[in-house]
Amino acid sequence: MPQIIVLPHLELCPEGTVLEVESGTTVCDALLANHIEIEHACEKSCACTTCHVIVRRGFDDLKSAEEDEEDLLDRAWGLEPTSRLSCQTQIPIQSDLVIEIPRYSINHAKENH
Repeated sequence: MPQIIVLPHLELCPEGTVLEVESGTTVCDALLANHIEIEHACEKSCACTTCHVIVRRGFDDLKSAEEDEEDLLDRAWGLEPTSRLSCQTQIPIQSDLVIEIPRYSINHAKENH
């Protein structure tokens, strides 16, 4: 079963962790199912960038991002060449991923409170 290795994130996963996940599951769903409360302001509909992650290992094993995701990623905080929206990124068959959750996200709804 593939693994997601989550690098430490000060608030969401201070120690980092290793998750065993089924292929085809989105990174966002895998994180949420394992109590890593990544933001997903648009409820995983590919309409925001709050679930942005950086794939540090395994990026080339992922299906390519679709145009909607690419357009949104241009607005993500801390964008890197291996950035993806976790709600759109499915776990590949028999490939592990190492991901980093950026320190910040752009969440206009949260910022206005």
